Amino acid sequence: MTKLLIALSAMVLPLSLLAADEIPVSSGAVLLEIDGAKLTASDLESKRPTLFFQARNSYYEAERKAVQEFVDQYLLEREAQKEGLTVAQLLDRHVNSAIAKDPSEEALRVYYEGVETPEPYEAVRDKILASLRDRRAAKAKAAYLEALRKESTIAIRVRAPRAEISMKDTPVTGEADAGVTLVEYADFECPYCQQIQPVLDKLIATYKGRLAFAYKDAPLPMHPHAQKAAEAAHCAGAQGKYWDYHNTLMSNKQLELPQLKEQARLLKLDAPAFERCLDSGEQAKLVQAQLSEAAGLGVQGTPTFFINGRMVNGVVSYETLLGIVEEELAALPPGEKKTAQR
Repeated sequence: MTKLLIALSAMVLPLSLLAADEIPVSSGAVLLEIDGAKLTASDLESKRPTLFFQARNSYYEAERKAVQEFVDQYLLEREAQKEGLTVAQLLDRHVNSAIAKDPSEEALRVYYEGVETPEPYEAVRDKILASLRDRRAAKAKAAYLEALRKESTIAIRVRAPRAEISMKDTPVTGEADAGVTLVEYADFECPYCQQIQPVLDKLIATYKGRLAFAYKDAPLPMHPHAQKAAEAAHCAGAQGKYWDYHNTLMSNKQLELPQLKEQARLLKLDAPAFERCLDSGEQAKLVQAQLSEAAGLGVQGTPTFFINGRMVNGVVSYETLLGIVEEELAALPPGEKKTAQR
């Protein structure tokens, strides 16, 4: 394991000079000159604080992927050496031998029926078979590598960039002094946001007292009901029922204007006040401000998460989110960790 850490250090050391939160845009060098006016990165970021965040995050993801690929190859080479084999022979023994036999002709024809193609079965049969073989091989190799990782102690210390996110006018649930804050940019009409909600509910329950959860609106233009649904949630929030209303919309997905108003009545809100708020667009500027904020951070779809400022895109697994939360809790100073867990 010492060799692995040394090898990783040797690889990461040159990169660490340009770690994700220290790439050259953070220096005082002049980056831009307009009609003689010289502007540094600090000048640009003073006007647009999130200007370089997406670039830093892309760099981080590429760097982390490179290190992870290095780890996988290192583990394969080490295991092959233990068994007196080449890497190819190792994979033949532990991966290729575990791949299931080719599917029957009947199964291939059933698979073909689900493929959108104008070509006849005979013309695409070999392509289908090759694709299935590749998938099975990749799955078997991934399972083998996961087993090797579990037998090793691996610490990847590539630093993630962090975005500063304002909590002004943002609904937050959980302890105010929680050690970790998870911010979700989402859209009430987004099916992926609805799909991941049970995962978030489980995470919030697991880390009760240690995790604060904040919801920010990013209504996508292809979702005609998303803007008003977001406004409606804030109108409910004006009466102290934001999270009740939010959870209702996420569970029942009833987003037509009359349905939004009916939800308010079912939650026993002041219906006339709620409807005045919704019909007048009282909360529209707030929703649009959060959408603009999301765009400034490089959010390109929903859901997008920021865990203590670390960006995570899309419908990710419970284990992925849990792993990042655990990393953040482990990094807390002892006093803060104790407070966060009380």
